Parts: sequence; structure tokens; C-alpha cells
Amino acid sequence: MTQDELFKKLVAHSKEYGFIFPSSEIYDGLSAVYDYGQMGVELKNNIKKYWWDSMVKLHDNIVGIDAAIFMHPRTWEASGHVSAFNDPLIDNRDSKKRYRADVLLEEWLAKQDEKIEKEVAKARKRFGDSFDETQYRNTSPRVLETAAKRDEIHRRMVQAMNDNDLNELRQLILDCEIVCPISGTRNWTEVRQFNLMFETKIGSVSEGASTIYLRPETAQGIFVNFLNVQKTGRMKIPFGIAQIGKAFRNEIVARQFIFRMREFEQMEMQFFVRPGEEMKWWNKWKETRMSWHRALGFGDDNYRFHDHEKLAHYANAATDIEFNFPFGFKEVEGIHSRTDFDLGNHQKFSGRKIQYFDPETGESYVPYVVETSIGVDRMVLQVLSAAYREEKLDNGEDRVVLAIPAPLAPVKAAILPLVKKDGLPEMGHRIKDMLKYDYNVQYDEKDSIGKRYRRQDAIGTPFCITVDHQSLEDDTVTVRQRDTMEQQRVAISELPALIEQAVGLRRLFDKII
Repeated sequence: MTQDELFKKLVAHSKEYGFIFPSSEIYDGLSAVYDYGQMGVELKNNIKKYWWDSMVKLHDNIVGIDAAIFMHPRTWEASGHVSAFNDPLIDNRDSKKRYRADVLLEEWLAKQDEKIEKEVAKARKRFGDSFDETQYRNTSPRVLETAAKRDEIHRRMVQAMNDNDLNELRQLILDCEIVCPISGTRNWTEVRQFNLMFETKIGSVSEGASTIYLRPETAQGIFVNFLNVQKTGRMKIPFGIAQIGKAFRNEIVARQFIFRMREFEQMEMQFFVRPGEEMKWWNKWKETRMSWHRALGFGDDNYRFHDHEKLAHYANAATDIEFNFPFGFKEVEGIHSRTDFDLGNHQKFSGRKIQYFDPETGESYVPYVVETSIGVDRMVLQVLSAAYREEKLDNGEDRVVLAIPAPLAPVKAAILPLVKKDGLPEMGHRIKDMLKYDYNVQYDEKDSIGKRYRRQDAIGTPFCITVDHQSLEDDTVTVRQRDTMEQQRVAISELPALIEQAVGLRRLFDKII
């Protein structure tokens, strides 16, 4: 099964089992907008709790806020979004489709990397145990030629992006002979910039309404509340402010399911530090955030850092944590050193003094900021991508299982009476009532026990609790583990402790600290 086929199956599975639906589907949907179903919202909320608690519970100097989506329009002038929040877009005249020029080039670069890896794989197969990969990469004419061309195009692209040279971006697309995936032609327009912010109106009558924006990021709500939080919380630098909230971007090239959407949710933490100490904290938060991801157990090799070659207008250092999705390594989180750009500009544009008096140094200054910003929706996709498995069982049957880490699983346990009689359903309901105040649990009595196991495997339920006739005699049940399918006999009174040990967030937090 190819990665593309795997991804298509994952998208279909997400809809079939109530994780993610196309928005307004009865009206043929709305491009790049999705709704979370009954399983998806539970998974999403568990991811948010994992992030929130890891920030505000594990750190004495981080607190949370929830800022409004609507903000004064001057906010976005101060932040630079009005003038600088743009994507370079190019159209194909034949297909009438629009693309991001930088994405087209990045995809071309990725294809060159794939070419090199295929050459190496063929050589490895040909030479067997005697294969010296390093020597082959350094001497193979095909590998060297492809790598040299790739590196030159990459160098030119980075330069063009840094210089905002739209003509050079178009020339690179032509030089690489990139064709439109729809029309197959190279009939490209000029490259132009497109602002990504959604505009709307606020006011009681249209004539007097003012133009405002749906926020394209959640960070500015933190920055404009810096003094409010610092003073009311008596916060001392270094300290952080965390927030989870919706953001909106008019993405023209929204794609890859929920990876890039027009309405999405962010988990951001802005950490305020002394000027000159930002790089120390940037490096610390890089490692802390990578530990948070790796604690989920999806394999350390599936994560990597990718340092930015073109820095945003506010940053002096930036890196992404990338995950190996079915469509390749892509960003799930950014760690940025934002300097004093945001607070300094809000001080300038508002006319209000936004400074911190440091009792240790006796100085007042505009703090520097280190940001960690992660997309909730991308995290959902990361978890689903890493968890989806198709397995062939010893008896020849197939099963699809979502091996979601137990603390994030939408349903923690399913209570399954073996038959719908003899008092087994009543006992099953009593067990559900015992557990439901602490965990999201399901009761299911329809179909054979095997089919019910498969349904729970498909939504990622860690435990299936089967109530049988022996249960009526000795108050024990059979507990089936999702990943191993092993079964054990457990006293009903021991169920809460058994479940808590597996699904509690503490087992993840212990890997971070």
C-alpha cells in the first residue's frame, strides 16, 4: 500500500467512524472546512488538555487566558499582518487553478530528494552487505548531478523568498519545468502576493460599519494583554501566557485534509524573557516541546527540527518540529524567537507604555518573547496518521485499529455484555455507571462480541470489558487490551485503577519532565 493510498484510507476511516466530516456536506461542502464528529471532538479535547496541562500545571510561571477573536484593527497594523501577511500565488491559465509558488518549488525539491533515495535504494539492493552508502552518495554521478541541481534551485528559492523577488520565483518554476497537476501545462501567470486575512464589518448599520479582521493567529491577544496578566498575576520574568483558540486564514491552496484549513485552532504559549536571554530560552523550549511530542510514542525518527531559512519579520530565530505524515515531513509546531517586535510595536501604535520593571536589575524594558505555536488540527492528523494500522491476524482475519495513546483515546473503555439476557446487560450498565464520571466509556450490546471488538479497535478504545455469566458469580470481568488483544480476568472493583494507570496524563508528563 502506497502512502497516498494509506492517506485516502485514513480520510475515509475518519468519516466512517465519526472523527471528521466535511463541513456543510448536505450542500456539497465548503472547501478546506471540516467538522469534528463525536469521536473527533473527544480526541481533539484530549489533545488540548494534554497541551494545556503540560503548560500551566507543569510550570509555576505559566498562566492561561482566552482572548477574543475580534480585535481592534490597529492590532494587525502593529503586528505587521496588514502589510506582510502574504503568500506568493501563481495561476495556470489552462486549468484556472491557483497555487502557492513556494509550495510548487518545495514539492519539486522533495521529488529530487526522492530520486536520490531511489538511486541509493537500488544500489543497496544491488551490492548487498558490501554497500557503502556514504561512498556511493559521494561518488555516484547520478546522485551528484541530481543533488547539485537541487541545491542550486534551493539556493535561488531561498534568495528569492528573502528578497521577495516574485519574478525570480516564476523563473524558477519555468526553469524546473514544473507543470500544473490538473492541465499538465506550463502556461503560468506572473507571481503576485495575496493577503491571507479575512475581513468583516462591525457596526449597527452598514454605512457606519468599520472594517475589522478575523484574527489570523492567537498570539496578538496575548501580547495586548501582557500588562493585564503581569500586574494582576504579579508575574515575574521569565513567565509565559498560554492560549488555545480559533484562527482564520484565507488559504488559497488549502489541502491535505485537515492539515491546512481556513478555520483552525492553535495552542500557543508566549514566554517573556530578558533581552539577551532569548536564545537560551529558545533552545530550552525546542527541547521541551520535542519531548512533549516524543512522549506520545510514535517513534523518535518520525520527528525532526527544520530551521527556517527565511525568517518572519518579527523573528531572529525560528525552527519547526516536523512529523513524518503519509505525505512527508511537515510542520506541526513552530518555536520562534520573536524579539521585542510585538510588544514594541503595540507600545508604538497604541501610545501606551508596555514595559516590565525588573526588580533584580532595577531597569524597565520591553521584554523579548519566545513563542511555541502548535496547530490542534495538525496534531489530530498526526495522531490519526501515526495510529492507523491494518493488521492480518493469525486466524486469517483482518482488523483496522487506531493505536491512539490511551490518554488521548476518545473512548477509554467499552462495556460489552456477552449476551443480551440473564442479567448481563444490567451488570454492564452498573459498571458503566461506576466508570462514566471519570472516563468516557461506551456500552455496546449489538452484534457478536468479535464485531464489537472490531468497532472499538477502529475508534482506538484501549480496553474492552466483557461481562459474562461468571461475572454474576464472582464479580470479575474479562478485560481485552486493544494493541495486543490479550485478555485477563479482573475484579470489577479493580477496573478504575487499571484504567487510570493506562489513560492518566501523568504517564505522558513523566516523559517530559
